[in-house]
Amino acid sequence: MREKHRYKMKKRSGVKKPVWVFVITLSAVVLAGLLVIAAVKFYLKPYVFGREGREEENEAKNQTAHVEDPPSFWENVPDGQEVMAQAATPEPSRYGKELADVEYRKANRIYAWEADREEEVTLGFVGDILLDDEYAIMANLLRRGGTINDGISDGMLLELQGVDILIANNEFPFTDRGVPTEGKTFTFRADTKTAAYLHDIGVDAAVLANNHIYDFGETGLLDTLDTLSGAGIPYVGAGRDLSEASAPIYYIVNDMKIALVAATQIERLENPDTKGATETSPGVFRCLDPEKLCETVSRAKENSDFVIVYIHWGTENVTEPDWAQLDQAPKIAEAGADLIIGDHPHCLQGITYAGDTPVFYSLGNFWFNSKTVDTGMVKVTLNMEGIKSLQFVPALQSDCKVDLVYGAEKERILNQMRALSPQVVIDQEGYVSKP
Repeated sequence: MREKHRYKMKKRSGVKKPVWVFVITLSAVVLAGLLVIAAVKFYLKPYVFGREGREEENEAKNQTAHVEDPPSFWENVPDGQEVMAQAATPEPSRYGKELADVEYRKANRIYAWEADREEEVTLGFVGDILLDDEYAIMANLLRRGGTINDGISDGMLLELQGVDILIANNEFPFTDRGVPTEGKTFTFRADTKTAAYLHDIGVDAAVLANNHIYDFGETGLLDTLDTLSGAGIPYVGAGRDLSEASAPIYYIVNDMKIALVAATQIERLENPDTKGATETSPGVFRCLDPEKLCETVSRAKENSDFVIVYIHWGTENVTEPDWAQLDQAPKIAEAGADLIIGDHPHCLQGITYAGDTPVFYSLGNFWFNSKTVDTGMVKVTLNMEGIKSLQFVPALQSDCKVDLVYGAEKERILNQMRALSPQVVIDQEGYVSKP
């Protein structure tokens, strides 16, 4: 509009120019504009004209490119080099064949297991458990309502159920039959249906090598084996013959193979009430003479990465280890045990090392009677290198219930364990190490 206005003004002023001058000037301006536009589109197209321009350009390239696909990179890689060039693949399991052979695992008591973490496994250990409803623990549990929370606190259950494998001493037979051992002061048995409480606690292996598993004779022992098998709970330390009683159980988890062996040296008699298994008769795996136990541990070590020995030994209600414990611990460690867990004294005993092997002489009662006694749980975390951490978790059995302890009470029990364990260091959280 502005150009038109100027032209009218000039015309009115009487200034006249030839028409052809105007036409030439206008043509030059239009031609210059077209050249500028073409230049901008050619050089600045991807930036000025946005996505539409880029799409047109790409389409043009696609029409002229890919006349023939180039040869694959792998066609030019020499034999044997392709694997190195590809992304790394996981190492095959060392125990893949065993895991794949279900019948072999069943025959050799090998359990495929899972852990919460991929590179480690945490095991928990507790002492004596008794589920006989004619004694205080179960009588009070049933009176309170019969759920596991009526006998074990929520905090303690979180600890028990939080480990990958929990191992407990089953200090009684599961049976509704049989005759109590004549002349024995205390004889225990639990209804077979109470095996469900082991599941509630989180027990993954029941130790039967103790001096009460035979309280109702051979019948009671065999019923126990059947009950635990029916409940899907592995057992160790007793069996239908010596071969089964002495056999370890194995867990394969995170490409680690862990062996658990259990034995008892109680009672220390030639003809004990708790019968030792023979080649042809049921019983427990006895180790008053440790030779057979050490042989079993050595074989287990050859077939696994880590060997645990859970042993029934010591003197009742005595906090110091006795001569047999002091004599056997180094022998068991030398045979190949990587960890030794003891019980039977019904009280806590100290912690030491036999070489590089941690020894917990006694875990005492865990959930056993109406007495108020200090107790606890041992937590062991393993990885491919061995023991990553070792912890004693203090607890208290009181009024037929087990609770974690905190504050001053926790420190009191830890101080007691420190006094009993001068050869180790126990920190404020119960972690155990060498000085």
